[in-house]
Amino acid sequence: MSETTMVPEPAPETAITDPFLTEAASLLGPCGIVTGADAIEPWLTDWRGRYRGKARALAQPETAEQLSALVKLCARENVPLVPQGGNSGMVGGATPDDSGQAILLSLRRMQSLRIDQGASIAECGAGVVLQTLHEAAESQGLRFPLSLGGKGSATVGGLISTNAGGTQVLRHGTMRALVEGLEVVLADGSILDLTSALKKDNRGFDLKQLWIGSEGTLGIVTRAVLRLIPAIAERRVVWAGIETIHQARSLLLHCQQALAEELEGFEVIPRECLDHVLDYMPDAHPPLADRHGWNVLMEFDAGPDRADALGETVENAMADALERGLIADAVIAANEKQAEAFWELRENVAPAERQRGPAKQHDISVPVALMPELMERAGRDIPALFPGIQVVGFGHLGDGNIHLHTVAPQGVDAEEWEQGPGKDVSRHVYRMVTDIGGSISAEHGIGQDKLETLRETRDPAALEVMRAIKRALDPGGLLNPGKLV
Repeated sequence: MSETTMVPEPAPETAITDPFLTEAASLLGPCGIVTGADAIEPWLTDWRGRYRGKARALAQPETAEQLSALVKLCARENVPLVPQGGNSGMVGGATPDDSGQAILLSLRRMQSLRIDQGASIAECGAGVVLQTLHEAAESQGLRFPLSLGGKGSATVGGLISTNAGGTQVLRHGTMRALVEGLEVVLADGSILDLTSALKKDNRGFDLKQLWIGSEGTLGIVTRAVLRLIPAIAERRVVWAGIETIHQARSLLLHCQQALAEELEGFEVIPRECLDHVLDYMPDAHPPLADRHGWNVLMEFDAGPDRADALGETVENAMADALERGLIADAVIAANEKQAEAFWELRENVAPAERQRGPAKQHDISVPVALMPELMERAGRDIPALFPGIQVVGFGHLGDGNIHLHTVAPQGVDAEEWEQGPGKDVSRHVYRMVTDIGGSISAEHGIGQDKLETLRETRDPAALEVMRAIKRALDPGGLLNPGKLV
């Protein structure tokens, strides 16, 4: 289980002498401004440890009104703000620069959470941790159908600002599809209330979409109304062994035909990735007796109206897949403990790969039908062009999102490789992806990590529209500067 996000406490021995911070502290209260170096330190480095910055202080407003007052003060004094949720992002999008001028903005004190069972919605503050939201919804017989490995630290505000994906996008969509309403503090300190969760509202633009996926560059999300669905009444988790990525595509189509309403997750893991996870987790066990070229993790979920038939339907679908040669072997989890053990293997792929040494991680998406072709081409062309590079791909085949890791040759200097040959490898990967109509960022965002790549690969007209929106909503450029736009 991921560690739960902690809210930093101010260091009592630290006296605030900066006039700007003194005024900010008067607006936010005794816990609102943190200046102690030890308390701020953990939040100055991104999750991957690739970016490190400095901050004038860490601000922790508890309400939208407090944040509004702080933003107005920052606008008056021309002080940048860098919003941060659980600091579990992958592209340096919540890390300040090294000037030390910016205020690092934590929304982790915004913890309000209310479940409306009748309306099947959750109204929650930006600082609510995803796992907390899951537990609150489940206590009311509902669920929030978005999950990811960092659920114990990722916050609602961060998930919205990055339009997070996760393992259930195949059935329920990204965060964008689950947001019914938002409250946002704008760059001038105005509070924009878009929380009326109406099914029909044709009063012009759907403004809330501007802040979903904008990475804190256009405004700061403080509260959200999120869509909930009925809790799972019956669940089946299957681990299957196959030999080629093309078989995975065929198996996906088979499952979509047999259980279109129940198929919730479809993850692919190559043999070498599973081997690395088993090395990383010495107490874990491989689900199947034999090793296969690829492994597929599938989840099928049903509500009360379809629960009774789920087990038999899944068994029949897997038997049919076996008979047709779509899978070599498969096991259906016998209980919840085994089901969670299967998912734990998948969720530990990224940390297992990370400990192997320097690598470039590419969060890419292409049309689902083209994914097998891309994977084969990458595995063939990249080692030929860049000798010594290993290519490893895993992830959400069902929605066209694969995490493609290119692992550096043994013995290289990590930083030197990352800044030199590693960048050349990434350029080649992104060219491959954009050539077939894909995206350089499926779910992690742009942050500061992919700014140059975005400029190189995105339609110039689209980039100019993004810049125009940024100029209109944040003319001073004070909201998360140097990120995305």
